[in-house]
Amino acid sequence: MEFGIKDIIDILITATVLYYIYKTMKESGTLNVFLGVLAFIVLWIVVSKILDMKLIGSIMDKFINIGLIIIVILFQEQIKKFLVELGSKKRWGVVRKIFSRKGDANTTNEWIIPVVYACMSMSKSKTGALIVIEQNVPLENYERTGDRIDAKINTRLIENIFFKNSPLHDGALIISNDKLSAAGCIMPVSHDTSLPRYLGLRHRAALGIAQATDAIAVIVSEETGNISLAYKGQLYAKLNSTDLEKRLAQITV
Repeated sequence: MEFGIKDIIDILITATVLYYIYKTMKESGTLNVFLGVLAFIVLWIVVSKILDMKLIGSIMDKFINIGLIIIVILFQEQIKKFLVELGSKKRWGVVRKIFSRKGDANTTNEWIIPVVYACMSMSKSKTGALIVIEQNVPLENYERTGDRIDAKINTRLIENIFFKNSPLHDGALIISNDKLSAAGCIMPVSHDTSLPRYLGLRHRAALGIAQATDAIAVIVSEETGNISLAYKGQLYAKLNSTDLEKRLAQITV
């Protein structure tokens, strides 16, 4: 049996795909489910193929036959996220730069400064806020849960939306296509048990949307005034204005 360059490429591609699947599952908080499915497949190989157990092997064979459908149902959001990221602008950045105009890079991040200023102002007054910035995965379904705004990004407008007496201050503000798209939106709540108990619903909602999509979520705590950022299943707490601006710029490059 010969081991050639094709086999090496085959192993590298398989390892890369498994790594990205593992990474996506970890970010979305469904890693345990994925490991359970993986354990079942390994058990099926041992029982049915290696030990050749007829009865239990035939039962497990039936499950494997419909396994693809079950996996698609269980991980439909993760599969969608994986495919969107695979075709994202960042992954094809070199090709995009060749065909894009030189001035495009300077205009894409104009929204960062107004968002940072608004967060700093709300932090000083301890005004609670949750701002979600759309990336590659569309957020239309979440926008429908709130009220459409479709306004230019403005520091004062962001502050007014989260003013304590405002009817929209309890929900999330979504930024999409360099505009304030919708406010008062409902986000999925993370059920991650490793989160500290002192973190409130805003932080859990921010982490929830960061696990379900590739969106960036910025949180201002109503109790402490601390600014946090959630991205790809990770929560970065106690950010100052420089840290926040730097992280937003790095993520959205």
